[in-house]
Amino acid sequence: MGSLQLQDFAAGWVGGAASVVVGHPLDTIKTRLQAGHGYGNTLNCVLTVYRNESVAGFFRGMSFPLASIAVYSSVVFGVFSNTQRLLSQLRHGDPAHAPALTDVAVASMMAGFVSVGIGTPVDLVKIRLQMQTQPYSKANVNPKPTVPGFPVYRGPIHCFRTVLQKEGIAGIYRGMGAMLLRDVPGYCLYFIPYTFFCDWITPDGCISPNPSSVWLAGGVAGVISWGTATPMDVVKSRLQADGVYLNKYKGTLDCILQSYQNEGLKVFFRGITINAVRGFPVSSAMFLGYELSLKAMKRDQTETNP
Repeated sequence: MGSLQLQDFAAGWVGGAASVVVGHPLDTIKTRLQAGHGYGNTLNCVLTVYRNESVAGFFRGMSFPLASIAVYSSVVFGVFSNTQRLLSQLRHGDPAHAPALTDVAVASMMAGFVSVGIGTPVDLVKIRLQMQTQPYSKANVNPKPTVPGFPVYRGPIHCFRTVLQKEGIAGIYRGMGAMLLRDVPGYCLYFIPYTFFCDWITPDGCISPNPSSVWLAGGVAGVISWGTATPMDVVKSRLQADGVYLNKYKGTLDCILQSYQNEGLKVFFRGITINAVRGFPVSSAMFLGYELSLKAMKRDQTETNP
């Protein structure tokens, strides 16, 4: 694999790390709203977390995503960019040729499909750590023999090992079906709007978009992608949070049916506001980290090999 292809993976790693630092507090609120109980709205959730757990509560479970989502983003951007390059090579005989819209869509779906293999265990551990201190309030269910409100897992490694021992590989990949339904179309609505807005905002004659164009296009793409992905994100969060104190859902379809029967259609849009708000800074940081680090690596390569 050439240096150009490796640069995409390295730049994706930087972008992923930047997005975690920016977005984790909002991600915690989003997860609590979607999978938890007793929160009337976003503001009430924020105040409750702060009151019960102080500022540290918003960063609970961040160490694992910071270490792993960087790798996850590296794979997403690496697969996306290299698939685009391969399609341009096959279509036009030139990997640097501007990709067609269909090429961007195919590359996006490929990135979404591949990313689920890494992203499902990462999200499961993150969500279990975020949810484990929540008091469980269902009166008609017998929870696991763990006191609700007290930590079940000592950290990400212990969480991963415990789930693997008690639930096997199927437990680690719990929610994978919902994640596929979220991420395959979700990445199309991520990379296509980003590419479109970048091309639209960037002045004619510029070889690459400037940081402000990347920031704006990335933010808009994040709002669109996360806003439309919310229904499947709700299902995924519920499936992966399920298991801290009890096992309520048999699978993706069962989770959809139970959620709809108990809470109506509105449940699938729970957290859509925080998802859309969170999508802008997280995606801006992701694309800025990716584009700026890629530009720096290419500049260093040019200076090293004049």
